[in-house]
Amino acid sequence: MIHGLDTGFLVAAEVREHADHLAARDKLTQVLSAGDLIAIAPYVLAEFTHVVTDSRRFTQPLDMIAACHLTEQGWTAREVVPFFPEVVAAPQFLAWPQQSSLGRKRLLNMLLAATYRQERIQPFLTTN
Repeated sequence: MIHGLDTGFLVAAEVREHADHLAARDKLTQVLSAGDLIAIAPYVLAEFTHVVTDSRRFTQPLDMIAACHLTEQGWTAREVVPFFPEVVAAPQFLAWPQQSSLGRKRLLNMLLAATYRQERIQPFLTTN
């Protein structure tokens, strides 16, 4: 099985001071121990790097070099399958804000969900 991964879950799994760190690590260990794979879209990497280097969010943010190194490790791990949005993801992404009350702060989450949905990737590991 392939599990889609969002930025919030990845941040929780990697940042010890995150409130959901232990639960995210436990879930990730459970998924990988079962031999399952993790799907990551490239914009998750950009958002992850942005978040973990933000001193307003964490008392011990990573510096950019450490964040990029950690991001590269995740992207190239043998358990990770990179996923890229296809043409079919865009119409779904554009339709969802019109169909729901999700606002602009959920745009990347909607694009990510549309990307994973195009490939029928479920479940979706998230802290949202």
